[in-house]
Amino acid sequence: MEAILLVGGQGTRLRPLTISTPKPLLPTAGVAFLAHQLARAHAAGVDRIVFATSYRAEMFEAAFGSHAYGVDLAYVSERRPLGTAGAIRNAAKALTCSSNEPVLILNGDILSGHDVTAQVSVHEKAGAAVTLHLVEVEDPSRFGCVPTDADGRVTAFLEKTNHPVTDQINAGCYVFRRDAIDTIPEDEVVSVERETFPGLISSGAVVMGYVESGYWLDVGTPQAFVRGSCDLVLGRIASAAMPGDPGERLILDGAVVSPRAVVRDGTTVGRGAEIEAGATVLGSVLQDGAFVAEGATVRDSVVGRGARVGPGATLDGVILGDGALVGPGNELRDGLRLWPGIALPPTAVRFSTDA
Repeated sequence: MEAILLVGGQGTRLRPLTISTPKPLLPTAGVAFLAHQLARAHAAGVDRIVFATSYRAEMFEAAFGSHAYGVDLAYVSERRPLGTAGAIRNAAKALTCSSNEPVLILNGDILSGHDVTAQVSVHEKAGAAVTLHLVEVEDPSRFGCVPTDADGRVTAFLEKTNHPVTDQINAGCYVFRRDAIDTIPEDEVVSVERETFPGLISSGAVVMGYVESGYWLDVGTPQAFVRGSCDLVLGRIASAAMPGDPGERLILDGAVVSPRAVVRDGTTVGRGAEIEAGATVLGSVLQDGAFVAEGATVRDSVVGRGARVGPGATLDGVILGDGALVGPGNELRDGLRLWPGIALPPTAVRFSTDA
């Protein structure tokens, strides 16, 4: 089976981490986020993936080459952003399968533990044009809803509303019949949610929903990105790509962690990073070369490459860009982001997005 992996977005919600690195390549539980997707796709029977790239397109092939995690890889870049459906149509030029075969479509910012093989089986048994993975959520009013009939056939795509008719939402993983992709206009900006799927339904094509509400997370926000990395380390979702066994922390090669530091809750400590005695790091991602000094506390945060947290400083729900410096005594909280190379001098001032 072949797949298309959508990785063209700029990841603006994760800035400053994505200024120099595309979101799907950010280190997540010790490897690039996409490594987890490639490993899961291979386990589901995918042997070839086409990357639909745009933003910093050259970095994907540099990271993975022509083969990784048991999967052959090809790369197709958009000259201009074409939307979700337009990107699928553009990448399809590199597919080699026949017109009636299934093509798996994956989004480069979704961490999911659902049964892809079962989704493909539902698709093939129904003779569907498209089969969508749907999840049930507690508050569907924050999402567009996807109702299905008694046979699992999708009946509509509904916009966000305070009175949703179902708790089922689009989870961002699709199985297309190859010839259904060819119905998408070529070299045009097209949305699967607003145009392709509603158009197929109105034309009478079979669009199925595969409902499975296991682990599912959109890692596009800082809070979700940190949570996804920690969940992988803790083993809440399995990944063959993780460089180590699940546990309270993942310490990568060359990292130095004092035995008198507290490091747990799924924290990743990157290559060459250092955590001094008396420091506390909980549920966080320390990228390569990061440094946390004695007495500092880092919680639910990302410390970028080469960034430094001074003695006694506190980070809680914070993103530090590459090479940033937080001097002693600073207290950063509540979603604050420090851009690459910025240095905060020693102080006792509290900084937050509410300040």
